[in-house]
Amino acid sequence: MVKSFSSLFGKSHRGVGVEIAPERVNVVQLRKQRQGLKLESLTSVPVPEGIVTDGQITDPPAMAQLIQQALAESKIKTSRVSTGVPGRDSVVRIIPVPAELDDKELRDMVLNHEAALYLPYPREEADVDYQKLGYFVDEDGIEKVQVLLVATRKEVTDTYISTFEQAGLQINVLEINSFALIRTIRDRHLRELSPQEAAVLVDIEFDSTEIAIIVNGIPQFSRTVPIGTYQMQMALARAMSLPTSRDMELLYEMTIPVTPVDADKTGVTETNPGMAGVLRILGELTDELRRSIDFYLNQSENIEVAQIFLAGPGGGLQHLDEFFTQRLSIPTTQVDPIGSLSLQVDEQKYPAQQRSGLGIILGLGLREV
Repeated sequence: MVKSFSSLFGKSHRGVGVEIAPERVNVVQLRKQRQGLKLESLTSVPVPEGIVTDGQITDPPAMAQLIQQALAESKIKTSRVSTGVPGRDSVVRIIPVPAELDDKELRDMVLNHEAALYLPYPREEADVDYQKLGYFVDEDGIEKVQVLLVATRKEVTDTYISTFEQAGLQINVLEINSFALIRTIRDRHLRELSPQEAAVLVDIEFDSTEIAIIVNGIPQFSRTVPIGTYQMQMALARAMSLPTSRDMELLYEMTIPVTPVDADKTGVTETNPGMAGVLRILGELTDELRRSIDFYLNQSENIEVAQIFLAGPGGGLQHLDEFFTQRLSIPTTQVDPIGSLSLQVDEQKYPAQQRSGLGIILGLGLREV
């Protein structure tokens, strides 16, 4: 199959952004205007169970129909799009290579030699791309260049290509979802941090959470944990003897108690057993987040974790920022992607709690402008 996307780092000049998630397909089109960006169109259609499993498209024809539906509802006509794959399907590493290599030698070394050292699967099973970051002098006084290496399994990229082809589309740019999210919040949040300060981006999605630790706008460490909003909804439904729903409405109505003391004083877990179930899942997520931060800090020198940013559909739960701040002793902020990009929108159409789930799709749309 001919690869019908330019690269994992390519620049697109036209088209739209399409985000595929286990529970939804999002389509966006942004337009640049004199005073900034304008949201031309943003449409979301639900994805029935079984079309995406463990982050992978398992029914490409059905997904292709949903993409066509989302484009039709958006009234967008295009043949080329940008999209992203989950972090769980990718490998992101920063590697040092000799500075004296010319571009051709660098490409050969990274793609054909270095990549194989960092992949958990055979090199021939991966699509690999890279980007030069900057020069530095190592402990032996040798000048080297840092390279951001990104790889995805060929079977994943092939499935995406096939799915979009069945929808009558060509993938112009395929990137990692976390890169799109970083692009959305970079100017408003990440540039405020110093080179010695790391930010932890916690993207709470449907059935998993992507954790990325970022320094100078570049992901240094990434990890996927199998905890998402669906696990919270299952715990909530089980405690309240309700059928499990893929709808976020009940979760958005809940107010997460900030401290265990508050919960005990108000009796919230006694009067609302569903809350106890949700808090148990959030406690597990807190433990995973703490392990990830500790692991990164043990590998790094002179770096301080200064901020946690919450994103994804689960990132907007009421008081979740205060919950993590109290338990991890790290300032935590719920990101507002619409506010980060200063987009003018209907406040009722895009309520505050649901905005955190728009970071990836808006980041994909930013490639187009």
